[in-house]
Order: sequence, then structure tokens, then C-alpha cells
Amino acid sequence: MLSILIPTYNYCIFPLVNALQKQCEENNFTYEIIGIDDGSKSVLNLENDSINLLENCVFISLSENIGLSENRNLLAAKAKYSNLLFLDGDSIIIASNYIKNYLNNIETNDIVYGGRVHPKRITSSKQKLRWKYGRNIEDKTADQRNSSVYKTLMFNNTVIKKSCFDQIKFDSNLKEYGHEDTLFAYQVSLLNLKVLHIENAIEHGDIDESAVFISKVKNSLNNLILLDKENKIKPSFIKMLSLYHVLQDYKLQYFVAYFFSVSNKILYKQLVSKNPSLFLFNLYRLGYFCSISSKI
Repeated sequence: MLSILIPTYNYCIFPLVNALQKQCEENNFTYEIIGIDDGSKSVLNLENDSINLLENCVFISLSENIGLSENRNLLAAKAKYSNLLFLDGDSIIIASNYIKNYLNNIETNDIVYGGRVHPKRITSSKQKLRWKYGRNIEDKTADQRNSSVYKTLMFNNTVIKKSCFDQIKFDSNLKEYGHEDTLFAYQVSLLNLKVLHIENAIEHGDIDESAVFISKVKNSLNNLILLDKENKIKPSFIKMLSLYHVLQDYKLQYFVAYFFSVSNKILYKQLVSKNPSLFLFNLYRLGYFCSISSKI
């Protein structure tokens, strides 16, 4: 039995739900698919409403925005079945045996993560930074992910037992984008849950333009600082935090913050160019983190 849960915002998820529903029917098992739009009031929800016409499928449009973490918690609360599959709304199913791959591994593990890949090409050079970061940093094989099962765990394509999810839940205090998955994965590690990474990737369909991606990354770093200050996560669990604490030990974060203050406009211009550097992107992220760490 499987509840497929899709949080979304201002995005048409009907093609995704339709593809999932067909595979579920082919595998002849008990399932439900629930999608919740987080108060976007988008015209796209007119098409999303058609999801309610599909068997075992429900689409709900919230009147107010509650944030990704709380949307995921709400989806889990509405789920009827013992296994939860979380999927981002912009996911594209690329394997004809996608559902079957999860059914084959679901009973003997607490969590199963299938991974994510980015398309081989993009339609606009304005998407280059997000695409390049995804292809070079985020896209990992199952073997690579299984070598560090907790630190590579994300929740954009993940099955978790409902009983395990209910022990943790997403932190509803994290309203903005970023690191809600990291905190959840860290809490999974504390409980020593059995995690398996498999080759069952979805494709990331909606690639942000570079300026949008940088803005989201800044929000995620704001969240990370809050998690650090509230001691909700060990610095060693995240490279950025670990590096920041080393800099802090030697009082070097002030130097990095100063470097960022005089170079951030130049770095930003490079990052939104047609050939962004991931090395410079890492410098930008670290510089931003150090510059705001004392302000939050």
C-alpha cells in the first residue's frame, strides 16, 4: 500500500499524476495520489483540478501559503497508507518500471531514495548555473549515495514508512526554501533508520534561472544559520557548516565576509553569465554565509 504525496506551488502537476496513476494501475496494488498546491491561487490549478477525475487521486488547493515543510506534513497527515512516496511537483517520470522499483524494495527498508537527474540540455543559457550545479554536484549514482546514506538523502523522490515519518516530521519553522531536507535527513541519522539508495531517478523538470536559483540559495543559507544557532544539527553533517566553524575557530570568517562585501557584485555577474563557475559559486555561498552569520 502506497500514498504518493506531491507538494506543489504554481505548477501543473496533472501530467506527473497521470503518469504515476497509470503505473500504479498496471502494478495492481492499493494506492492513492494526493497533490496539494500551497496557496498559489494559480490559473494552473484549473488543470490540476482534473486530477480529481482520476481514480484514487486527489488535488487540493490551499487558500493560504503554509510553506513546503508544513505542506509535506499536511500531505503525510492526509495519507491513508503505511508507505509514503514524496515527489516534487516538477518531477518527470523517466522509467517505465518506476513504481515497481519502489515496490520491490519498500518492505525491507525504512526509507528508499531513488535519486534525481537533470536533463542533458537546457532551453536557455539563463538556466546554466542551476543546471550545471545539478549535473555536477547533485546527480549521484546509487553507489555514490550508498557510501554516505544519510548525508546524500533528499526528499524529492523518496519512500518512507509512515510510522518513521511520524517520529520526525518536517520542521514547520522553516517557511522559506532550503535545508528542510537536510534537517530531516540528520534526524533520520539520529534514529539510525535503515536507508537504501537505488537507481530509480526522476528528472528535474523545472530548472530555475540563475538569478532565481541564487536567491533560493541565499534563503537556504539563512535557514542553515538558524539551524546552527539553534543547535538543531551538527556542523559535521554539512560541509558548509563544517567549513564555517573552522573559519570561526581562527577568526577568519570576518576576512571572508569582507572579501564578499567587495566582490559579491562581480561574482554575481559571473554566476548569471552563460558560463558560470561552480568554484566561484562556492566562494559566493561561503562569503554570503559569513557575511550574514552575525546578523541572524
